[in-house]
Amino acid sequence: MNNHVSKKIILWPIILLFSLFLAIFSNVNHVNADSYLKDIKAKGTLVMGTSPDYPPYEFLSKGSNGSQIYGADVELGQKIAQDMGVKLKVKSMSFDSLLVALQTHKVDMVISGLNKTPERAKSVDFTNSYYQSGTGLLINKSDKDKIKSYQDLKGLSAGAQVGSVQYDLIKKANKNVKVKGMENVNDLILALKSNKISAIAMDSAVADSYVSHNTGIMKISAGLHSADSNNNVAFPKGATSLVKQANQTIKNVTTNNLYVDQFIPDSIKHMASNKQTSTASSMWQYKDFFISGIKSTMLISVVSIFFGIILGIIFALMRLSKNWLLHSIAVCYIEFIRGTPQMVQIMFVYFGLGAIVNVPALTSGIIAISINSGAYVAEIIRGGITSIAKGQSEAALSLGLSEKQTMRYVVLPQAFKNIWPALGNELVTLIKDSSIASVIGVGELMYQMRAVQADTYQGVAPIAIIMVIYFVITFTISRIMKYFEGKISHGTND
Repeated sequence: MNNHVSKKIILWPIILLFSLFLAIFSNVNHVNADSYLKDIKAKGTLVMGTSPDYPPYEFLSKGSNGSQIYGADVELGQKIAQDMGVKLKVKSMSFDSLLVALQTHKVDMVISGLNKTPERAKSVDFTNSYYQSGTGLLINKSDKDKIKSYQDLKGLSAGAQVGSVQYDLIKKANKNVKVKGMENVNDLILALKSNKISAIAMDSAVADSYVSHNTGIMKISAGLHSADSNNNVAFPKGATSLVKQANQTIKNVTTNNLYVDQFIPDSIKHMASNKQTSTASSMWQYKDFFISGIKSTMLISVVSIFFGIILGIIFALMRLSKNWLLHSIAVCYIEFIRGTPQMVQIMFVYFGLGAIVNVPALTSGIIAISINSGAYVAEIIRGGITSIAKGQSEAALSLGLSEKQTMRYVVLPQAFKNIWPALGNELVTLIKDSSIASVIGVGELMYQMRAVQADTYQGVAPIAIIMVIYFVITFTISRIMKYFEGKISHGTND
């Protein structure tokens, strides 16, 4: 009997997870291709996914409502949407998440300096090329005499954006080069300027943008075979109607050379108008960015800890329950959540569950962080409950209280007194961990820091500012929790 029950405990969560994955992927793949364009026109909005760290193609800059995404690719997206008779909505996320977002229908198309490759073409459909650019190497000016091309990188480290064609090119070109992949180009620039890497392989036009706003670095020819790359728009697999419609726009754009003569110059003008006063001493002008980030960070943290405590209480009691089913569910939940990275959980909620129900990025972040917090809080509360002597419960029961009343009025209040410091520590951790939500485009502090970096081309100053902000927030909360801990431990009299 015990073996039979054990098998049930092991098998049922596996079956549940397998069913969930089947539901997600069946929903992703079974879309009527002929209805794509019709559906877009019906909803009146075309959602474009991009990674805004690739000027002049796409980048974050100051707008009328704080940070805003600009660039030549955005103008192309607006042109495609205009020709479809709909409005364009732009979603920001990390570069290596873009095709996942497309496959799970979080976005309708991806324009992000994306190159068509045979591997990518297996999972998404591409339009004709709208722009061709080469690949260059960014190096420190101090290295110009010893690094002339990728061949001179033997024994050195080179960087490239994860998921980019340049990453694959530099990795295959020279087996003696240690290639470091990073999600964000600004991080690569910081690594180069601090001599963590010796060169960066990137799109030639993007390299020119970074060189024009960073002293001490320069662009050289990469010397790579097949270094020229065609930029293409990506659509979901089977979205033939959208590809055909977009190709009509692209034909018009390329025939009239609009991308080179209009879109890129317009983007560069906008960049120039925002870079003139962007120095280390002018971070104050980006205070609205940081304030917006603080609001989102605190919203995520407060809401997540609230639901985390509720989930924690429920699952702590379930784990302590004598009912094998409730106990098994709680064990599976707690161990699974604690055994998987939080970033993966956030991406799964946004991209995975989002394939079934369209959940906004902020809501997805709150859900994922709440679920993650609930697992840790459950163990904290369970530890607090088991720390209460059994004599307390026995005494309450002997006085006529029911088991529920004993738990509510005797055990839990004492348990919370014992676990208060641990709960405070969980809240502080939660505030810092909310930064992970930036991977799906949530505008919290980390995201806003990226926006300031992109707009000012200053890497260290924005990082230093949010470090101070995080410290002030967490230190203040720690002091508040310490104050109430004293009140709980010693009463109202100090």
